[in-house]
Amino acid sequence: MSHKFLFSRALSLAPERLHFAAHSHHLWPDASFDAQVQAWTEANAFADRKWDLIFGEVIPKAQVHVAKELALPSPDSIIFAPNTHDLLLRIASGVESKPVRILSTDGEFHSFRRQGQRWEEAGEAVITRVPLHPFETFEDRFVEAARGGGFDLIFISQVFFRTGQAFTRIEDLAALAKPEGPWVVMDGYHGFMATPTDLSAVADRIFYVAGGYKYAMSGEGVCFLHSPGGFCPRPTITGWFAEFGDLAGPPGGVGYRTDGGRFWGATFDASALYRFNAVRTMLDEAGLTTTDIAAHARGLMQTFQTAVADGRAGKLGEAELLNPVEGDGARARFLAFRHPKAAEWKARLMDGDIVTDVRDDVIRFGFGLYQDEADVERLIAVCGERL
Repeated sequence: MSHKFLFSRALSLAPERLHFAAHSHHLWPDASFDAQVQAWTEANAFADRKWDLIFGEVIPKAQVHVAKELALPSPDSIIFAPNTHDLLLRIASGVESKPVRILSTDGEFHSFRRQGQRWEEAGEAVITRVPLHPFETFEDRFVEAARGGGFDLIFISQVFFRTGQAFTRIEDLAALAKPEGPWVVMDGYHGFMATPTDLSAVADRIFYVAGGYKYAMSGEGVCFLHSPGGFCPRPTITGWFAEFGDLAGPPGGVGYRTDGGRFWGATFDASALYRFNAVRTMLDEAGLTTTDIAAHARGLMQTFQTAVADGRAGKLGEAELLNPVEGDGARARFLAFRHPKAAEWKARLMDGDIVTDVRDDVIRFGFGLYQDEADVERLIAVCGERL
């Protein structure tokens, strides 16, 4: 069954376009439009009582949705922020020893990449970066480095944004995590609602950050943090929302909430939470889980991957496919092809009203609910013509 009808508003705005960048700027379903209107209406209807509504109803619903998706033991471990960069700053600020000693990779998303480089310039961090390639040995190399000790933070992606490979050894890292350090932070940017994710076995030892811009189909502004109890009880960078609730702290000092709320920031635009809640409700009503959506995308990717290998997609067959569909394990919702002409190919496809995206010399094709087999066949045909 096609679920394109859930995206009728977005698809009708560019009916000839094929948007194969669901991993980049995911189109928004119709439910999010209604939610945006609801956010405006309630903000003005409740006026001065709006934040009572937000913290009394909207946020708790969103927390439950996230906790359910990740199999977390309690929604109280979750807070929201406009972007994951804010959350990264709050976590790192709680490390008391300076410079902060960080273990990471050479394939993290820009929020961490840029901030990490600047911290190093300022003498505020010392970062050890384990190369992703060759990926066949990456997980062993990374876990070995983590076990070597000497780090305050261990920061790693669940799915790497450029190449689409998935990290599967989070339990090995969680076994090293301690309240006094190291703290393990997983970036779920390309994992949350892209691939089934069960954190129940590690929720008491790892931080997890992600957002709704992509596979949660909710747009900007709905990022979240799951934090394990007892880890980073008093982040130095803190907002005034963190001082409401059950507080703890030194006598006369700044008090912090004792649950995940210790990481709250300050005033933010709550409309994204409305969109997120509406999308999750839409999926529940349609009987769609992340497992279902991932399986749908996997089928489309398999069709495209086979066509490329068979030479039906032009010179794309000359590229190196970095993350082929193999087996049924956790994976990205995009296919990443490396080739020196990646940027040129993206431009040619754009001229044919096919949207993809490029990271350096890698062209990525993202798949989701608003595509079907006919769309993939058209994509194959356009690739064959233009590449």
